[in-house]
Amino acid sequence: MINFTNEIIRWYDVNGRTLPWRQTKDPYYIWISEIILQQTRVDQGFDYYMRFIERFPDVNSLINADEDEVLRYWQGLGYYSRARNLLAAAKSLKDGQFPTTYKDVLALKGVGAYTAAAICSFAYGMPIAVVDGNVYRVLARYFGIDTPIDSAEGKKVFAELAQSLLDNKSPGRYNQAMMDFGALQCVPSSPDCIACPLVDECIAYSHQQVNALPVKEKHTSVSARYFSYIYVSNCDSFLMHKRTSKDIWKNLYELPLMETADEAGMEDIISSDFIRQLTDGIDQPSIDLICKKKHLLTHRIIYASFYRLELSGHFSIPNSYINVPKDEWGHYAMPQLIYSFLEKYI
Repeated sequence: MINFTNEIIRWYDVNGRTLPWRQTKDPYYIWISEIILQQTRVDQGFDYYMRFIERFPDVNSLINADEDEVLRYWQGLGYYSRARNLLAAAKSLKDGQFPTTYKDVLALKGVGAYTAAAICSFAYGMPIAVVDGNVYRVLARYFGIDTPIDSAEGKKVFAELAQSLLDNKSPGRYNQAMMDFGALQCVPSSPDCIACPLVDECIAYSHQQVNALPVKEKHTSVSARYFSYIYVSNCDSFLMHKRTSKDIWKNLYELPLMETADEAGMEDIISSDFIRQLTDGIDQPSIDLICKKKHLLTHRIIYASFYRLELSGHFSIPNSYINVPKDEWGHYAMPQLIYSFLEKYI
């Protein structure tokens, strides 16, 4: 019978990824990497991490930053609450000192049990096992556990099992090994089981249950939302506003928006209060449809239509909107959907 822990570490020593946040014990850099990698693949988050720590190389530089700038460096990563929580957590630190206990790390805004375990094991060598999606998958398959990972019982079962397997002499290395093994070898779909060093004793493989494990009891529903954006152009500037409601993209800038229950048509746009206010006194306002985009979020599909309204001369800017010079639009943090539109059409 193989020793699971030793085999995982042996595999990692040959196949583990060399990543910049693994070359340091500084909890700040590890914290930044872990927050970026929440809901984000390593290959996608790598460049964001490098840019972020170049601009904010230590806790104090982040403490002194404003939210708009932090959000600009986060632009395109999605889940922007991570950036807002990161900044709030930094500003809560006394004297700019990163906490050194698991309890205090866990108390940081935006840090859960997994992230706290990762930071404390990687930076401080604390013997605390990480349990993320990769770890759930490896353990569920190897040990043949069909308890739902999103149930209270499942979370307890997997947490206890993960802790029992931890290499207490080198917990950070073992945790990284488990995460990489799930990310590179025991992948969600079509894993190369024949090349897996654990295959001979993997219960899921022997019972042909690889694709069935791990189990989730809840299935996330995906909803559709219909956005009509109006690019209001006036010579060398255009209108934008900041989203402030408790919804997606909070505190990011976007074009004037009309959201409807179903896809809106040109008549709906022309007759909207916003357009009527802007075009008051204009007999035939020039409005045209530029493009349509389908934007996928984790729990939503956004069907976005982009319209252009050309205005000339002086007009009254509605409350909460700002007039943005066209050569300065890149200074504003905005959803990737808006950024990609402006990048192409401005």
